[in-house]
Amino acid sequence: MMEAILALLFGLIIGSFLNVCIYRWPRDLSVVRPRSHCTSCEKTIAWYDNVPLVSYFALGGRCRHCGARISWRYPVVELATGLLFFYFVSSDGVTVLALKMCVFSALLVGLIFADLEERILPDEMTKGGIVLGLIFAWFVPLQDIGSQAILGIMQWWFGLHVPAKFESPVQAAIGAGVPAFFLWLGGFLYEKVRHREGLGFGDVKLIAMVGAFLGLQASLTTLLFGSLAGAVIGFSYIKLTHKDASSYELPFGTFLGIAGLFAGIMAKGM
Repeated sequence: MMEAILALLFGLIIGSFLNVCIYRWPRDLSVVRPRSHCTSCEKTIAWYDNVPLVSYFALGGRCRHCGARISWRYPVVELATGLLFFYFVSSDGVTVLALKMCVFSALLVGLIFADLEERILPDEMTKGGIVLGLIFAWFVPLQDIGSQAILGIMQWWFGLHVPAKFESPVQAAIGAGVPAFFLWLGGFLYEKVRHREGLGFGDVKLIAMVGAFLGLQASLTTLLFGSLAGAVIGFSYIKLTHKDASSYELPFGTFLGIAGLFAGIMAKGM
């Protein structure tokens, strides 16, 4: 239990850093310099006003200097990241699997809120996440039936033999590539038919990242439930707010990210 509590505290700190990334990366700003500052008055935030969760409530959700309201996103991201770290460490102990799932969940939390706020999925998280997912596949073997089936067909069709130590990374690559290709193809066909972009390439990279971490089955599950949630909730929101459905930009990556978190929780033991 002590390890899980420490993971919670560490997750709060990572969540605080994610907030910096969520704000700065979509704006092409450095996450290193300058130091954290109020986005309204640009005053540097003192360390005691930058303590995850605690400072937000101690300040009443407002800047100490100018009184500008601090977005609710800051405590939500910190708490969500901390709770996810707590869950994975309490479930799997201090293991490479737990580390993998903590990294995966932190990336998705960042992507969920970056897309929700700015309609941008930063490459630092999507492309970086794909690379990390493939690296983790070497140390946490995937047991993905869908990827194994495709790998078996490839070996039979092309007469290839993939050594056992390479099977997991290859499965991760299949999990990343197959759903990403079909999602890209769907967006490509939509653009050709409707003559306007219906899907950002960031969404394609996000689903590839999910596949690299979790494999083909989980990435397809993410794509299915993310699409359904996006369609139902997005359509309902447009109707309730009387927005123009032809011009409203749905944060599809947010729905994919949430679905990916649930898929990760279900598949973490695979």
